[in-house]
Amino acid sequence: MIQEKQTYHVDLVSGDVLGQKLEENPSFTVHATDEELAELKQCLEEHRTDDLEAYGRSHVPYLLYHHDRANDKYDAAMKRLYALIYKLGDETARNHIEEIGILKDNKFEGNEEVQKFK
Repeated sequence: MIQEKQTYHVDLVSGDVLGQKLEENPSFTVHATDEELAELKQCLEEHRTDDLEAYGRSHVPYLLYHHDRANDKYDAAMKRLYALIYKLGDETARNHIEEIGILKDNKFEGNEEVQKFK
């Protein structure tokens, strides 16, 4: 049985997936089944967790950003999130993601999880 896709709006400021678009925050419009929606929400939660971990690390002055595992996890989570939004998003979302070039970053070129969304 094929599930019908519903339209949602991903608000990256709050980290929420909403049924209707809020004018105060920019958001991406995506079309997802229940299963894809669950995957998107899980990805947002991982991103939020990695963000908090990187924030905590930022208060340690002797650790450099480019040699820090917490920031690498944050960057990977951000890339997975944008890859999933690209996969599920409307044309405007895909065009914006292509424009900012986040999926073309060579740092994660070998990351299989990111590559499966391209």
